[in-house]
Amino acid sequence: MSDAGAATTGAAAKMGFKDGNLVQELGYDDDVDFDLREELEDAIGGELLTEEDHDVVDSVLLWWRDGDGDLVDGLVDALTSLQEGGVVWLLTPKSGRDGYVPPMDIQEAAPTAGLHVTKTEGVSRDWAASRLVARRKN
Repeated sequence: MSDAGAATTGAAAKMGFKDGNLVQELGYDDDVDFDLREELEDAIGGELLTEEDHDVVDSVLLWWRDGDGDLVDGLVDALTSLQEGGVVWLLTPKSGRDGYVPPMDIQEAAPTAGLHVTKTEGVSRDWAASRLVARRKN
């Protein structure tokens, strides 16, 4: 198994993806982790939906890099197709990589978008994933 393959082993399980989940992918570019994408598609038993799809989805996979714009706006956009109780997985380059987003930026943007970070996982050699869910309403 290659290093890249070893890095993504179990990422879909860590992220809670299951067969039949509908997952929309936002922020796709040529720098995404293709091994991770393939693993996630295998786990859900289908392709990731694109920005053009308008289905209600279980999860959103949002690739985000420093310089992509306003993170709050990106997170709010990610909520457009997300079902109640769904999860946004914010994928950002790891420290030392081009486009690195400091964790404090995520912690500050999430509440403004109506979300909170529940955990962060290393899901590949170059990308970290932060799990964001809607804040509970009182």
